[in-house]
Amino acid sequence: MSFLQARLRSPEQFAAMQQKLRLRRESNERYVAICGDTGCAAWGSKNIRAVFQEKLDNLGVKEIAIRFTGCLGLCEYGPIVVVFPGEIFYQRVKEDDVEEILRETFLKGKVIQRLLYEDPLSDKKYVRASEIPFYRGQKRLLLGKHWKIDPVRIEDYLAIGGYSAAVEAFSGLDREQIIEEVKKSRLRGRGGAGFPAGLKWQECYETPADKKYIICNADEGDPGAFMDRSILEGNPHSILEGLLVGGYAVGAEEGLIYVRAEYPTAVEKLKLAISQAEELGLLGDNILDTGFHFKVSLSIGAGAFVCGETSALVASVEGRVGEPRQKPPHLAENGLWGKPTVINNAETLANVPLIFRLGSEGYGRIGTENSRGTKIFSLVGKVNNTGLVEVPLGMTLREIIFDIGGGIKEGKKFKAVQTGGPSGGCLPESLLDLPTDYEDLNASGSMMGSGGMIVMDEDTCMVDVARYFLRFLKDESCGKCFSCREGIGRMLELIDDICEGTGSPGHLEFLQEVARAVKDSTMCGLGQTSVNPVLSTIRYFEDEYRAHIEESRCPAGVCKDLIRFEIDKELCNGCGACLKSCPAEAIEGERKKPHGILDWKCTRCGICLETCAQGAVLKK
Repeated sequence: MSFLQARLRSPEQFAAMQQKLRLRRESNERYVAICGDTGCAAWGSKNIRAVFQEKLDNLGVKEIAIRFTGCLGLCEYGPIVVVFPGEIFYQRVKEDDVEEILRETFLKGKVIQRLLYEDPLSDKKYVRASEIPFYRGQKRLLLGKHWKIDPVRIEDYLAIGGYSAAVEAFSGLDREQIIEEVKKSRLRGRGGAGFPAGLKWQECYETPADKKYIICNADEGDPGAFMDRSILEGNPHSILEGLLVGGYAVGAEEGLIYVRAEYPTAVEKLKLAISQAEELGLLGDNILDTGFHFKVSLSIGAGAFVCGETSALVASVEGRVGEPRQKPPHLAENGLWGKPTVINNAETLANVPLIFRLGSEGYGRIGTENSRGTKIFSLVGKVNNTGLVEVPLGMTLREIIFDIGGGIKEGKKFKAVQTGGPSGGCLPESLLDLPTDYEDLNASGSMMGSGGMIVMDEDTCMVDVARYFLRFLKDESCGKCFSCREGIGRMLELIDDICEGTGSPGHLEFLQEVARAVKDSTMCGLGQTSVNPVLSTIRYFEDEYRAHIEESRCPAGVCKDLIRFEIDKELCNGCGACLKSCPAEAIEGERKKPHGILDWKCTRCGICLETCAQGAVLKK
């Protein structure tokens, strides 16, 4: 870190250095933000950064900075490049576009129309990122910082006020004051259950012990969810700052980040961030000569979904099998190595510095009465604008899916949305105006979870959806509880029967009975919530279950055992396209004469339907 001449020794030195960085940042406002998150990186954003650097070096231009940022949100349209000043938003940028962006936009101040985002509903093109409906409807308190910083440069984080909340906390506030401020903010855990963070901290603080721990739970295991990963990769120092504040508040001198091994980029950036903070003197012994000692280390998890449960996480860190244990005693009394421990989700900790910058009252004005602040959702599925969205808690599902998400792809009809990951529930069109807060989602049969949001259209079979998530949960159950181990498997068997057309009316009643038993008798949250996909789909889409059972029909045409393909003799011109493409050789017929399908050979793959240009293949 060339900007740092010596280790900081006091809060005054920290403030002076931060002011210097802020002024230097303000004098260097010309920069290009290139999304470096996994999605855009897969599209080649690393190469785009290299070409930008090469072109700038060749031109001898020093006043234009390059920031290879974390996730910028609109993953569907990567690689994303944003030009500052002006916040000019370019999407699906290629290496060949770099020279034109430098020449036309930076040097001539012109906008390149073909690179602008075009709204899929209105066909309108937008220049500024903040004007795009996807961003306009959000409140990006956490993700908005990704536009401004390169996550591998601690000076970028410091220049926008980073670590000031932590320094204020352990150099000028009592522990009780910090905990009270977090309690007043009504910050709730963003990892699933929504337990008030301030109460967790208070319980741990009030437990006497010679040693305490604070752990960041970054074991994000929901399929298709990447909220925590985006913060870990896009702004790792915000996690460290949250750990610093929380560690000081509860009296812990050691923090730990439990992160999945499947997140190698996050691990790499966290290691770098820790070493930078240690070199600067913001981590380690006697931080800024305040007498506060705090170390942070990483623990790499093996990817077990159940280790998102806090007691299973602790077992995994200690080297034991990642299984939950009965509580009490709670972790605040008996946690890591038998010592008082507080565990917060990564997004929860990233909110902590924000509370001290806005004040608990300012933070509390965002969201609803019982659900304060913003929430990051991973908006995926059959929606036009997929990606990460950050909205005030309480925004309706309709606003998120249609105003921000741009509605359903290909103009199809909305059918359901699952919130809360694999243990969440599926909510129908009639609940689109439901607020996204903890209580309303729970009451509807779903949950907030860590923030997964999967949108489904008319072509989705809700019985098959329940089967998909039960398969995942069955594989991820630790097996410690009989009711979870056997109950999830039994529910899966029943739904398999229904999808295969061998279900009876009694299956539906028995399925609900087993689900209630699993919910009421399982020890940890995985088993207790594993029934949500089943109970919610029966509650809102019972007609689909009955169609499978009573009519041997899948209304969405998804369950292979309940569909068949036919060829309309009047529409078929005998072109032979389906015959050539059928992998099972289930189509017969002479050229230029109507063809037919041998039902006993057909595997229901649907290739014939896709290849028929005349629309002669029908799905029954």
